[in-house]
Amino acid sequence: MLVSLGSQEVRLVVFFLAYFVVAFAWRSWRHYRLTGINPIVLPSGDDAYSYVARGFKLVLVAIPAYLMFAAFAGSVGDLPHEQSTVAKSIGWILLVGSLCLTAIAQGQMGASWRVGIDKQRATELVQTGLFSYSRNPIFLSMRFALLGLLLVQADAFALALLVAGELLIQVQTRLEEAHLLHLHGDAYQQYLRRVRRWV
Repeated sequence: MLVSLGSQEVRLVVFFLAYFVVAFAWRSWRHYRLTGINPIVLPSGDDAYSYVARGFKLVLVAIPAYLMFAAFAGSVGDLPHEQSTVAKSIGWILLVGSLCLTAIAQGQMGASWRVGIDKQRATELVQTGLFSYSRNPIFLSMRFALLGLLLVQADAFALALLVAGELLIQVQTRLEEAHLLHLHGDAYQQYLRRVRRWV
């Protein structure tokens, strides 16, 4: 079966591969080159944090795999409603916006940026830029990306990814906030009172 290079699924594959490169691969390489620190801190134990980390890895692998499958075989279980062009347009705006927000927030974190919770090295508390409006702009942008995917590719698998991603993000956010509270104490308490978790 021939796949059109202009098909929606192929565009989504390209987008999420670009998202992975910009938000994880390139950023991790650049961070390591500038600081000598591996920013990817994902455990493989049997505690709650390790469980969530495995869930994130699974979702990150599932998205491009699902989109590649959909490009060749079609969507997986279309949702019972007619998808409008407006919904798809909003979905693409959310997707592109999420990538921009992620890149900006990561840049504003500087040397404090990590993928996961770094319990070995203390990081500075970032409270400026996007972090003066949201305590978790990167996770917020990831939520936008999953919602955007559902609006563009409205099927059961995209809905499952949205639900799974939302649950993982909500748990991981709270784990990271508990870590930052332990690390920064009163400074983080004041930050909690001043800035909302999301917006």
